[in-house]
Amino acid sequence: MKKLVNSPVDVVEEMIEGYVMAHSDYMSQLPTNKRSLVTKKTDKNRKVGVLIGGGSGHEPGFMGYVGQGMADGVAVGNIFASPSPDPILEVTKSIDQGSGVAFLFGNYAGDVMNFGMAAESADLEEDIEVRKALGTDDVASAPKEEKEKRRGIAGEFFIFKATGAAADFGYELNDVMRVAEKANAQTRSMGVGLTPCSLPQTGEPSFEIGDDEMEIGLGHHGEPGIEKGKLESADRVAERLVQDILADEPLTGGDEVAVLVNGLGSTPRMELYIVYRRVQQLLNELGISIYRSYVGDYITSLEMGGCSVTIMKLDEELKQTVDHPVDCPMFVQR
Repeated sequence: MKKLVNSPVDVVEEMIEGYVMAHSDYMSQLPTNKRSLVTKKTDKNRKVGVLIGGGSGHEPGFMGYVGQGMADGVAVGNIFASPSPDPILEVTKSIDQGSGVAFLFGNYAGDVMNFGMAAESADLEEDIEVRKALGTDDVASAPKEEKEKRRGIAGEFFIFKATGAAADFGYELNDVMRVAEKANAQTRSMGVGLTPCSLPQTGEPSFEIGDDEMEIGLGHHGEPGIEKGKLESADRVAERLVQDILADEPLTGGDEVAVLVNGLGSTPRMELYIVYRRVQQLLNELGISIYRSYVGDYITSLEMGGCSVTIMKLDEELKQTVDHPVDCPMFVQR
C-alpha cells in the first residue's frame, strides 16, 4: 500500500506543519506544543472555548473543524490514537476566556483518559472550568440500553457544529454543554467497510476482508463490525444502514433531520451520492424531511473504503445550530 510520506515516524508532525503553512490565515501552532493548534478566527459573542481532538488519520477531522463557528482549538494525536494530556492542556489555556472550556471527543478509552487528565490539570493548576461531552453515535458498537459505551464516529461532526454554534450564540458553559449533549443524544450513525487502510508505520492492511465482501458496523479504526457478508448494491447497503439507525431511534412522519453520508477516505463522491439518493428516498417514504444534507469526506480513516450514514433528529434549537455559518479551513457553510 503506497504512501506519499518521508519518514513514517514524522508523518503527523509534517502534516501539521504543512497544514498550518497552507492555512496560515486561519490557524496558529502554539509554541508550547507542536500538537496544539488554535484558530485565528473567533466570534465576538463567544464566551466559552470549544476544544476538539483525537487521532490523526481522520482528516478533515479534527483539524479541519477549527475556525469561526466551530472549534477554537484542537489537540492532535498520533494516527488513530488520542492526543496526550499536554497538548490538550496547552490549547485549553490558550482558548479560555474566563467562562470555561468545552472538551468534545469520541468515546475511546485513550481519549477518555487523556482528556480527563487534561481537565483535572486545567482545574487544579490553571483554575479553568472544563466540561466534557463524548460522541457516542455508532449504533453498531453497543446496544441501545448501553449507549454510553458506544464509539463516536462521523456523528461527531454534528456535535462539533452544534456546540460551536451554541458558543457563538453567547451561551454560558452549562447551556453550551446542554446543546452538545442534546446533539449527541439525537444523533445516530451506522457504517460499512469495503476495503482496509494501512498505517504508514506498518504498511499492512488494518483488517482483512475479501474482494467480494463488506462489513456492516465496522469502526473507523478498523474495529470489528457486527456482520460480514457478500458485497451488495448501494441501495441495499443504504437500506440496511438506515434500517439499523431507525430501529435504534425511531422517527415518525413530520420529523426533520440532518443527514450526513460520510466517506471513509477512498470512496468516490459518485458512490456517496448514490447512497445519499437512496437514504433520502427512504426517509421521504416515511414522511421524514431532510432539513440539511452533507455528502463527502468529513471524518475519514486514512484510505479506508466504505461509508457511514448519520442522522440527527432536529428540534428548533438544533436547526439554528445547523444553520449557523461556519468558516473553517476544510469546511465552510454560509
